[in-house]
Formats: sequence, C-alpha cells, structure tokens
Amino acid sequence: MSEVFEGYERQYCELSANLSRKCNSASAITDSEQKKQKFSEINFGIDEADVLIRKMDLEARSLQPGVKASLLAKLREYKADLNKLKKEFKRISSPNAHDELLESGIADIHSVSAEQRDRLSMSVERLNQSSERIKESTRTVLETEELGISILEDLHQQRQTLLHAHNKLYDVDSAIDKSKKVLTTMSRRITKNKWIVISIIVALVLAIILILYYKISHG
Repeated sequence: MSEVFEGYERQYCELSANLSRKCNSASAITDSEQKKQKFSEINFGIDEADVLIRKMDLEARSLQPGVKASLLAKLREYKADLNKLKKEFKRISSPNAHDELLESGIADIHSVSAEQRDRLSMSVERLNQSSERIKESTRTVLETEELGISILEDLHQQRQTLLHAHNKLYDVDSAIDKSKKVLTTMSRRITKNKWIVISIIVALVLAIILILYYKISHG
C-alpha cells in the first residue's frame, strides 16, 4: 500500500472523528456566538476533509490496478462518511434546527447521538486500522534495516578477508621476486665460474702443449 495514501487516510480519520465530536457538541450549545464559532470550525474541517478525499483519490488512481481497486473501494466508504457529516452539519446549522430538535423530541436526539457515536466509532476503528498498518510498515522497515546491517557486516568481513588474502599474495610476490634475484645472481656466478674453469683448462692445455713441444725439440 502507498505510504502517501496511508498518510492522507490517517489525517482524514482523525479529522472525521473530530468533526463528529464537534457536530455532537454543537447541537447542545445554546449561546449563538459560540454556536456560530463552532459551525465555522466544522465548515472549515469539512472543506479540509474534501481536500484529503481528493488527494486520496488522485494517489489511489496513480497506483497499480490491483492496489488501486482496493483503495478506491475504501475511498467510497470515506466519501459516504463525509456526505453523512455534511448532511448532519447542514441539519444542525439550518435556521430551523432548534425548532426541529424540539419537535423531534428526546427519541430523535438519542437517535442522532447514536448515529454520531456509530460514525465516531467507525472513524476510530479506521484510525486504529491505519495505525496498525503504520506499525506493520515500521516493523518491516526495521527488519529491512536489520537485514541491511547484517549484509553490511558480512561484506565488511569479506572485505577484510580479501585484504588479508591480498597482503599474503603481496608477501608471496615479494618472496618470488627475492628468489628470482637470488637465482639470477647464482646464474651469473655460475656463468662467471664456468668461464674461469674454461680459462684454466685452456691454460693447462697450452702449458702441456708447450712442455711436449719443448721435450720434442730438445730430445
């Protein structure tokens, strides 16, 4: 579900419950100025509720078809609830509202109060449902955050392992380089010694030849 829609929904449920209480209390006000002030507050609240309904409608229609259908069905309930509030406000704010209340008698007052209580109960129930959804969303976010932290810790451990392996490889490369240098030096020494041995052999051969030549020539 859209978090934006849930935010509008929560605001509407709170506003609807507040308007129901104000309509209920306005019926009992006898002072004209106080009643006028209360009616002004209710009228402003109804306008605000209309705005929230329109925002929820736009948000619901921008979502995927499966989600949109369920949200629009819920929105129809809110529209019906707001229409009842408007009718109730129109009834209690009409010029003949006081006379109508007197004529309707105690039974009608109880009936109105019962209807308002039902509306208030429905609004509170919807508000509770929205709160539960918010709690569920918060729980999901926390679980996702914990999972993300766990993944980051795993990645950190893997990074440390790779760095350790890299250091070992660096040490191995250094050892190989040193070995190459040693082998190169040994190879050069062997080559040098080989030429020295060859030189000695050549010198000995020449010496033998000279000795033989000397013996033959003086024999």
